Amino acid sequence: MELEVSSDVLDRLGYEAQSAHPQECCGILLGEDERITQIHPARNVHPTPCTHFEIDPQTLVDCHRSARGGGPAVLGYYHSHPVGPSEPSVTDWALAAHDGKVWAIVAGRKIECWRDGDEGFTRLPYRIADR
Repeated sequence: MELEVSSDVLDRLGYEAQSAHPQECCGILLGEDERITQIHPARNVHPTPCTHFEIDPQTLVDCHRSARGGGPAVLGYYHSHPVGPSEPSVTDWALAAHDGKVWAIVAGRKIECWRDGDEGFTRLPYRIADR
């Protein structure tokens, strides 16, 4: 299954990662079905934000509440790897919920998407949709 990601989302992901550097940025991926149409940036509340991320819990609650009220669905999460590849780290593997959500990981100019399934992460191909 191929994911669709708007070019605006990809631009914003790159901007968020660059703005947060050298810390990890993080946030929520929003949309419907297999289409990511928006992001909602969140504060990285992890005590060591240069090497780890933790999405501000209130942001997550707010996004789920909005989805229940008719807003875009929470499709997954994003974060950056200021140093390292755009694939899930050992920490990502250890802390993942295995709930089928999409994870977008930004490393430099590279953005890759992953599905966090029962067996762990699998690369998720995506195509870029027009703005």
